[in-house]
Amino acid sequence: VRGGGDLASGVALRLHRAGLRIVISELREPLAVRRTVAFSEAIYEGRMTVEGVTAQRAAPDEIDSILTQDQIPILVDPTASILADERYTFRVLVDARMLKTTPQRLPARIALHIGLGPGFRAGRDCDAVIETRRSHTLGRVYWDGTTQADSAQPEGDSRRVLRAPQDGILQGVAKIGTHVDEGDVIADVAGVKVTAPFAGILRGLIRPGLAVTKGEKIGDVDLREDAAACLLVSDKSLAIGGAILEAILSKPDLRASLWQA
Repeated sequence: VRGGGDLASGVALRLHRAGLRIVISELREPLAVRRTVAFSEAIYEGRMTVEGVTAQRAAPDEIDSILTQDQIPILVDPTASILADERYTFRVLVDARMLKTTPQRLPARIALHIGLGPGFRAGRDCDAVIETRRSHTLGRVYWDGTTQADSAQPEGDSRRVLRAPQDGILQGVAKIGTHVDEGDVIADVAGVKVTAPFAGILRGLIRPGLAVTKGEKIGDVDLREDAAACLLVSDKSLAIGGAILEAILSKPDLRASLWQA
């Protein structure tokens, strides 16, 4: 799985629970917003547990030992170079980075390459593409063509998404999972305050101390007063994980090999 953010983590969680052996590749400095449910936090902390499943930061030669512990290895590997490592055979690749641009060519051939959302065209950039936009087509598997175009707008109330007011280092003030009132300071970017647009729960905030760019998504406020939801992967990510299972299991030549030791 390429990417360890909240969407990718929900996908990895569902595939792991289904008995598949998962390896995640990530950036050196991941920028996940919903950090409490993002395996990418293991890049900073060494390990991260989401809903009872643990991901552990790993070097390529540690993959097997971590898998035998029923954990998920996560590598600093932005280009997915592990795919070309002759010690391992990866049958399926899920690109869950949500870059919304045409991806670069992979370093090795994969039996089943699955892309998530806009930017992928099945039959050109990948074998299958999964719809990620909330609608009646969410979780649909397309073996030809592409998904709905990027709307460039967040789902729901657009005010909930907090964006960097300028380039700079983000300093956190509020903590994920806590209540904020309209106008409360949530973060500071190079001296400019980022405030809550309305009362709710701070659902996500980029890791303090990281450099952000103007307009970049840095946080998320949820109108629903349910702090417990901050510790659960989203229904959307689980639906997409189910779609990926469908795509994998629809290939008879993959079914028998996926659960082999």
